[in-house]
Amino acid sequence: MNGSFSDYIVYVDESGDHGLNSIDPSYPIFVLVFCIFKKQDYVQSVVPLIQAFKLKHFGHDQIILHETDIRRDRGSFAFLKSRQLKFDFLNELTLIIQQSPFTSISSVIDKQRYRQKHHMVENPYHIGLRFGLERIFYCLRQSSLTHIVVEQRGKVEDDELELEFRRICAGDNYLHKPLPFQLVFADKKSNSAGLQLADLVARPIGLHYLRPEQSNRAFEIVNEKFYTNNRGDKHGYGLKCYP
Repeated sequence: MNGSFSDYIVYVDESGDHGLNSIDPSYPIFVLVFCIFKKQDYVQSVVPLIQAFKLKHFGHDQIILHETDIRRDRGSFAFLKSRQLKFDFLNELTLIIQQSPFTSISSVIDKQRYRQKHHMVENPYHIGLRFGLERIFYCLRQSSLTHIVVEQRGKVEDDELELEFRRICAGDNYLHKPLPFQLVFADKKSNSAGLQLADLVARPIGLHYLRPEQSNRAFEIVNEKFYTNNRGDKHGYGLKCYP
């Protein structure tokens, strides 16, 4: 059975909320990020980088690197209220993202524009999921089973996501063919290096979409990791902005 698994694993996270009824004018988008790791690279390179970073800064590896907590100096990251400490800490994290071998496929849903253009609206998470799965299939071009790891959000949302995931993989996609993916739900407290990296890159992608002229070092790093076509174009491939 193990021989039927692909050489890759995909971790998924988001930035912003997918609600359409009340849209935050300061962040009116929903970003869904898929980070594709070759399993060998993940085990030999990515996990050790994250573990060493945690042991250096916290003395143990049970900390979960959560972008919102880091940005707000919250909880275990309260020590980052010192500007210099935070600058150095973020620089190190950015270097880890740069050194980590992965490919990014991301969907940015502009909720305001989407709601204005469409009378019948679909859950932005489901839109981003379809775009992502279609492009992962093109990127990997493998028939063996690839696991897609997402964070649990709540029973109702998880059930809806699983139903949509199964529908897309059964053939409700651009190719109209089955996709060899399996959904894995991770507990919110799961100390997964892949999920934490996906969380760290999601917001910089959203901020670049909203304010492309603003300096954004993290996005510059992620920009080198987007899936591209043969001409090196990421738009519509590794980075899908909709509508």
